[in-house]
Amino acid sequence: MATHTAAEELQKVFKTLSDPTRVRILGLLEREELVVQELMDVLGMAQSRVSRHLAILREAGLLVDRRDGTYVSYRFAPPEEGAWRDTWNLVRKNLENDPTAQRDRAALDRTLEARGERSRTFFDAVGPEWDALRKVFHDDVLRARAVSRIIDPGLIVADVGTGTGILAAELAALGLHVIGVDNSSRMLDAARAKLEADDLLGRVELRRGEAHRLPIDDAEVDAAFAHMVLHYLPSPGEALRDMARIVRPGGRVVVVDFLQHEHEWMRQELRVVWLGFPEATVREWFEQAGLEDLRIETDSSAPRGRDLPDTFIASARRAP
Repeated sequence: MATHTAAEELQKVFKTLSDPTRVRILGLLEREELVVQELMDVLGMAQSRVSRHLAILREAGLLVDRRDGTYVSYRFAPPEEGAWRDTWNLVRKNLENDPTAQRDRAALDRTLEARGERSRTFFDAVGPEWDALRKVFHDDVLRARAVSRIIDPGLIVADVGTGTGILAAELAALGLHVIGVDNSSRMLDAARAKLEADDLLGRVELRRGEAHRLPIDDAEVDAAFAHMVLHYLPSPGEALRDMARIVRPGGRVVVVDFLQHEHEWMRQELRVVWLGFPEATVREWFEQAGLEDLRIETDSSAPRGRDLPDTFIASARRAP
C-alpha cells in the first residue's frame, strides 16, 4: 500500500511539473510575489490560462496566496522534502540557462521596475509637500520608539527611503552619522534643504538609489532603518535582504510599517503599492535575510487621523 501511494505521488509530481508554463510560473513566483495581471504581462498569456495553471499549482500545495485589498498575490512555497523537493531542485537547475526562463526573468525585472516607477513618479511630484501629506500616518511616536532600539552616538546608520529627511535629521541630532537613500531626486533636494536649515548636513550623506540595490557597501553601516517605506517598494523582501547586506555583523535592521489592511483609499491618495503586510510574511522576510533575534511589536493605539491601519516595529540583528 505504501509503495502504491508513493508511486501515485511521484506520478502527480511529474504530471504537475512536466508542463512548461507551470514551471515558468513557479520560477517567477520563487523570485517574487506576483498578482495575476503581472504574471499575464510577464508570460504574455491570457488571464484564463494563467489562472488555470495557478489553480493546479495551488491544489498541489506549491503556492501560497495573500489577499491585498482587491488583489490576490501568489508566491511559491518550495517543497521541503520528498519527490517534490528533489524534482523541483532538478527543474530549477535546468532553468538557470534556459532561454525562455532568462526572458521571463528580464520581463519580471521590467514589471518590478514599473511597480517602483509609480511610487517614484508620485514622490517626484509631491516633493517637499510630502511632509504635509505624511501627517496622516501619525507616526511620530512610532519613529521615536524605532530609533530607541539602536541609540548609540557615533554609529553609522542607513535611512532607507529617507524622503524629506525627517528621520535622518532626528538620527543626526542624536549624534549618529546617517546615510540617507532615496530614489526620488526631488525628495533628496527637499531633505538637503531641511538638513541645511537645521545645520545637520555635515552628519548626513544623501545618496540616490533603489531600496533593493542600495548604494552602500557590504557591512558599511551599524544599523539600517526603513520607516514607512516597505509598502511603497516593488519588492519588500528583496529590499530587506539588501538592508541585511549593508549592516555589519551584530548590527540591527529596523522596520516600521503597516500590518495588512483593506484601506483601499491609500492606493488612490498615497500611491502605496501594498496594503500592509501580515506579520507572518514579515517574519519570513527577516528569516530569509539571515537576520536573527527578531522582535516584532504591534500597535493599534496610535491617534487616528482617518481610521489608519495597525502598525508594527520589527527589528533583528545580523549574525556576528
